[in-house]
Amino acid sequence: MTNGIYILANDVVFDHLVALLNSLEVNGAKDIPVCIIPYDDRLKKVRGEIAIRPNVTLFDNTDSIHFWEDFATQAWTSHTKAQKVWQAKGLKSVHCLTRHRKLCCFDGPFDKFVYFDADTLLMGCLDYIYQKLDLVDWVANDFQYKSDLNYVFDLSSEKLPHIFNIDQLPSHTFCTGLFASKKEIFNRENSVQLLDNLTSGEAEIMCLSASDQSLLNYLVARSKISFYNFAYSQPEQVTGNHWSSQFDVIDDVLYDKGRRLTYLHYMSISAAKFTRLCAGEDVEIPYRDVFLHYRYLNSPETQPKLAPPNFLVSLHRNLKSWGIQKVNNVQFKLRNFWDR
Repeated sequence: MTNGIYILANDVVFDHLVALLNSLEVNGAKDIPVCIIPYDDRLKKVRGEIAIRPNVTLFDNTDSIHFWEDFATQAWTSHTKAQKVWQAKGLKSVHCLTRHRKLCCFDGPFDKFVYFDADTLLMGCLDYIYQKLDLVDWVANDFQYKSDLNYVFDLSSEKLPHIFNIDQLPSHTFCTGLFASKKEIFNRENSVQLLDNLTSGEAEIMCLSASDQSLLNYLVARSKISFYNFAYSQPEQVTGNHWSSQFDVIDDVLYDKGRRLTYLHYMSISAAKFTRLCAGEDVEIPYRDVFLHYRYLNSPETQPKLAPPNFLVSLHRNLKSWGIQKVNNVQFKLRNFWDR
């Protein structure tokens, strides 16, 4: 059986992608083939990186991409609440549709796989995860179950307790930033019944904050496939993985009370911050030096020297983020004031 790794990426997260690929090479996954699933068509830099890495390929099964995007579209357009909320916000009918392309993992070349969001760094060996896949169909290793269940399912839905035992849901709740499974666990055949359930009203139990995560959690729980979360079953024996935790850094590897992490997830930190960092801006990011180490592991001479951002550029960015219009006029007045 072929073990592999999938990553969802495009040029927007290019710096993340390079850092992740480098961390895979030096932290225990050098010989595991990698397949990058395109988040969208912005792939010029991604293709260039793939060209210099013999162990990395680009997922090019357009039939699979279209199938799973259509699957997600049908599921979410049947979610009445989602359509009202997203329409009111001026969003598309499926918020972040291309995130659902991670479902293409089930059509790819690997019999057993570990999926990574691009904003992740590998810290330790993945062997124990692949070995667990010999016994179960889905493996996770995160503490999502300790968070509010509303981040995965809509607890206000009256249908939820009729579909799932709410008390048992945490044992099957997981973060989709990293998970492991097998080829065709979800396929053209079993997806028919799952989609029928969703479009018949069950879609309303999914929460809106992370559409792909909610849908994947639904699919795993509803299909009743065998599931194992190391962090849930062995909470005292596994490490944390979220950037907000306090870890020790030893030789560019993170440790949690002496135990080596499997991975670090930069979930919820904007990719734009990392882009600015890699352009030389002195941006505060947790474990920044660790990230920069892996980002420039193969080309340390290209790592930029960090400098504070130009004040006006920083002001422009902040004003825009605060929703203030006519930013250029504000900058013009400031320049005139300083030039007096």
